[in-house]
Amino acid sequence: MNKTEVAAVNALRFLSVDMISKAKSGHPGIAIGAAPMAYTLFEKVMNFNPKDPGWFNRDRFVLSAGHGSALLYSLLHLNGFNLSLADLKAFRQLGSKTPGHPEAGWTSGVDASTGPLGQGLGMAVGMAMAERHLAATYNRPCLPIIDHYTYVLAGDGDLMEGISQEALSLAGHHQLGKLIVLHDANQVSLDGPLNLSSSENQRQRFEAAGWDYLVVEHGDTDVAAIEQALQQAKQTAQPTLIEVQTTIGYGAPQAGTNKVHGAPLDAAGRQALADFFKWEAAPFEIDQTIRDHFAAAVAGKQGGYEAWQKMFATYQAKYPQETAELTHAPLSVAGVKTAYQPGDKVATRQASAEILQKVAAANPQFWGGAADLASSNKTFLNDLGRFSPATPAGRNVNFGVREFGMAAALNGMNLHGGNRAFGSTFLVFTDYLKSAVRQAALMNLPTVFVGSHDSIAVGEDGPTHEPIEQLAGFRAMPNLDVIRPADANETAAAWQMIAKTTNRPSLLVTSRQALPVLAETVGAPVERGGYILADSTKQVPDGILIAAGSEVSLAMDTKALLAEEGLDVRVVSMPCLNRFDEQPQAYRDQVLPPQIENRVALEMGASAPWYKYVGLRGQVIGVDRFGLSGDGQELATAFGFTPSHVAATFKQLAGVRQLGAASVLPAYQERPTRAASFL
Repeated sequence: MNKTEVAAVNALRFLSVDMISKAKSGHPGIAIGAAPMAYTLFEKVMNFNPKDPGWFNRDRFVLSAGHGSALLYSLLHLNGFNLSLADLKAFRQLGSKTPGHPEAGWTSGVDASTGPLGQGLGMAVGMAMAERHLAATYNRPCLPIIDHYTYVLAGDGDLMEGISQEALSLAGHHQLGKLIVLHDANQVSLDGPLNLSSSENQRQRFEAAGWDYLVVEHGDTDVAAIEQALQQAKQTAQPTLIEVQTTIGYGAPQAGTNKVHGAPLDAAGRQALADFFKWEAAPFEIDQTIRDHFAAAVAGKQGGYEAWQKMFATYQAKYPQETAELTHAPLSVAGVKTAYQPGDKVATRQASAEILQKVAAANPQFWGGAADLASSNKTFLNDLGRFSPATPAGRNVNFGVREFGMAAALNGMNLHGGNRAFGSTFLVFTDYLKSAVRQAALMNLPTVFVGSHDSIAVGEDGPTHEPIEQLAGFRAMPNLDVIRPADANETAAAWQMIAKTTNRPSLLVTSRQALPVLAETVGAPVERGGYILADSTKQVPDGILIAAGSEVSLAMDTKALLAEEGLDVRVVSMPCLNRFDEQPQAYRDQVLPPQIENRVALEMGASAPWYKYVGLRGQVIGVDRFGLSGDGQELATAFGFTPSHVAATFKQLAGVRQLGAASVLPAYQERPTRAASFL
């Protein structure tokens, strides 16, 4: 490095250290040690424009090691993004643009929200997949409007997380040559030396998955070697991991140990670091020569940006339809509806499959796949090919048995922009990917997740495959639409809602078992979350039955049974609880009048979410234990999901005299307690 480059790298180090010290919180180790590779990537290799941070053909950067956020903010500030020195001084403070971990949509220049280790790598794989797919779909001769790289800075912790194996396997299989990972290989994790918990050979691991592997031995100082490795990585058809060997907290007291990982440097520590680097500037003070150096690097990227803008203007004029698909977020769903009629019986996974074909046909930017369950989830897009190295324009992705990797990749695909991606698995297996759903909700991403086989009605596969608590867990998550439609009509309405939703993820929950198509659900206002499906003829109903999914038809059957005994109740379908909660109070009171206290809610899942709707006097017929293996309908009966048992429960609630044994829940065998010898 020449003198100016040394000063520029050190400016990144000291801005980061000063931010962390002022906040009395943060992670200086990675910010100090990884500064040379971050500098090299941003100033010498990456294409971006700080005045247009959302430029569609920019290179993407994902700080998978999100605890190094101070380094990223320093980079963004010195490269002219909308991040002032005052913003840096407010690091980790309430409401600042510089939160503890990077947040996409909150800070200019941040391409992904990171912090949960490994997920950044998974999202970057999705970004690279999107670049490959969209380039194959939308580029035209002499108009390569989509042609960029995805870069990742990952730490040792990222590569220990299980999702990293799913992500690297997926990337290697699909030969994502425009994905390049800088591995900050400092051999230290939070609890101590890496060798306390890991001894695998990363080269063998990545090469076995089809990656190229490069090593930079002196990552603390050798900018030229880092640049050479990056340029070499850009020439290969495979994804590349560059192992950059560094010293965590290089130059600081306790450098090379976990003590510098997450503890701010005190005044003496900063002075020792300044002495080591011969840095004389006061905290947050950056010489104008250094600022000019960064500005010159940014100015050098302007020509490429302007050339692309001219090319894109030509593309827009010649291909307006393709441009609209790339730049308009909502999906087109005009005329997309179900062909099923009242009286038909069809599983909502099958109804969803047929609607999905129509959504895909109307929206070339819509694509996705399954975690090796497309035939069961019914999410294969017919006649639209498979995404592969040979056919990157294919719209069906075989994610393999990699639920978490799939979900993170979906988030990356949607973060990339220009497309809308979906993924599917069994609802019970969404436990494997829940953290990625949470990241989608945090980032306001419209990622679509489909969870089929929604209840104990899965039957013969038994309790390992029967979701119980999953719906309750996801419904507790902010900014997520959990939609469990009652039949084919509500499923069509659910897809209408999903297509128009651009600021949050959706989880569509579908049934394995066939459900009757109800006349009352035609034109169902699913977007309101809940609605009156069938009302009482009385001015004040005798009570309310509330249900979602397959239990809505059960509620209707129960209403008919109660009518035979002179009880006239309202049935409310509640396909999306959070959307109902977002409705005006007047609407919610219209659907669930506060004065009507006789309420029973039905769902073949955990009962907890329903108590806020039934009140203190109401009842919930749910499933608060693990299921059993057996015929699905027999299980439903054993757990009390029959018209007679629901009616008996309502009558008991309403104080009506019980008749016969209708209120008795059929007996079933309790699961035996684990034998003491296994403890």
